[in-house]
Amino acid sequence: MTERTRPSLADAVREATAVLAAAGVPSPRVDAELLAEHLLGVGLGRLRALMLGDTAAPDGYQELVAERAERIPLQHLTGVAHFRYLGLAVGPGVFIPRPETESVVQLVIDRLQGMAHPKVVDLGTGSGAIAGSIAHEVPGAEVHAVEFSEFAHAWAARNLLPLGVHLIRGDLRDALPEHNGTFDVVVSNPPYIPAEAVPNEPEVALHDPPEALYGGGADGMVLPTAAAASAARLLLPGGYFVMEHAEVQAGAIAALLERSGLWTAVATHRDLNGRDRATSAVLAGPAAPR
Repeated sequence: MTERTRPSLADAVREATAVLAAAGVPSPRVDAELLAEHLLGVGLGRLRALMLGDTAAPDGYQELVAERAERIPLQHLTGVAHFRYLGLAVGPGVFIPRPETESVVQLVIDRLQGMAHPKVVDLGTGSGAIAGSIAHEVPGAEVHAVEFSEFAHAWAARNLLPLGVHLIRGDLRDALPEHNGTFDVVVSNPPYIPAEAVPNEPEVALHDPPEALYGGGADGMVLPTAAAASAARLLLPGGYFVMEHAEVQAGAIAALLERSGLWTAVATHRDLNGRDRATSAVLAGPAAPR
């Protein structure tokens, strides 16, 4: 298509919005703009300014919109997932971080206030969203991250090594035994979806790796239970554990922690949508001097 026959940017975005809406994409206008922004290499504000003029649609825009209409995740098409203050490299083989997980990071950051050199580990880091955000936002923190999947580990390495995070490939159930009893905070967003709870969104069901979704067992609690056990092993007495989970698992996870006798101050936290999204607890015993 030549410059003369290409539609204007505004017309192309308008048409793309209609195409994506017809395909059931949840945020068609936003996605249409973000795909155009990606191809043009400009910010959203600049894109909207260009749409007021006679700028032509970028080459490849209709093809990219068609792929998004097939419900390929937006982040796979742009190669970037935005999370708090980071732009994370993502693609096939890694779980795309969700906005609700940002509130889990905030719980950790709030806990770390006033600590000079806190030591933190993220169990099941995926793309590195949690660990990377902590390293970026808490200067002086020593941050470790564990990821089992070969593919996700490769994406995490790309995102985390420039931030100084100590990343290992390992199983959250037994990783880092040489660091037992040394962490101030353990945070985890483990796979937790119950076996029969297949996600409705094609972007999740067809493109997020199954090993990053399903927690094991009919209730999805196998890996969350393992993450809690590892947290008890890795934390200092008085250390803080916070884990993301499904809304329906909040009661079971709180009961699990309370029943073990290892934890105090068990609390459930809601995300920005008002859903019970995370549970935190403090490892019983006096806090180690800092």
